[in-house]
Amino acid sequence: MKLIFVRHGLSEWNKLNQFTGWMDADLSEQGYDEAHKAGQKIKNAGINFDFAFTSVLKRAIKTCHIILEESDQLWVPETKSWRLNERHYGALQGLNKQATIEEFGPEQVQIWRRSYDTLPPLLKPNDLNSALNDRRYANLQKRTIPMGESLKVTLERVIPFWEDHIAPAILDNKTVLIAAHGNSIRALIKYLEELSDEEIMAIDIPTGQPLVYELNEELMVTKKYYLE
Repeated sequence: MKLIFVRHGLSEWNKLNQFTGWMDADLSEQGYDEAHKAGQKIKNAGINFDFAFTSVLKRAIKTCHIILEESDQLWVPETKSWRLNERHYGALQGLNKQATIEEFGPEQVQIWRRSYDTLPPLLKPNDLNSALNDRRYANLQKRTIPMGESLKVTLERVIPFWEDHIAPAILDNKTVLIAAHGNSIRALIKYLEELSDEEIMAIDIPTGQPLVYELNEELMVTKKYYLE
């Protein structure tokens, strides 16, 4: 049984070195190219998907569509969920990372970025950039919408979607594509590989590179590798 992760191609905000989180940044020119190459690698590897899962952010959605189109699988059923969104970076969203380092110091910014359970500065509910103002989250209870997340909180909202939708598909011997984000993918990797809080901090997911997991009937990892 195979599960293929692909972090979206490089976004415009990645290129500008800005904290992105739930902000709906588009793919950069390089990001589009990475997504096309990812689809070509998947086609060359002969991987046939049964289901595709992605977030509700366009950089992941477009990556998903490009991969499916490049591999002649655009017809594959697709499910979008906010639970696969990137980690919410709170009040840091939109800020330049280098400028944030200069203001708060490299140690503090590193803690916000890489600590497993430390929250970033929270966004105020009345902030214009709050997801409370975004109609794609209108069907969620207000208390469900985060004002900022740690990786720990990201994992806690990703896992229910894994258990309810992704795991049952894999257990039904379906091959699954997850086109998502660095931290939502890291959260799933931590869960799948049973990594410690410290071990997951060393894991970095490159943009646009298909990561294949082969799983047994207990959804334990038997093999993992990037497609060349």
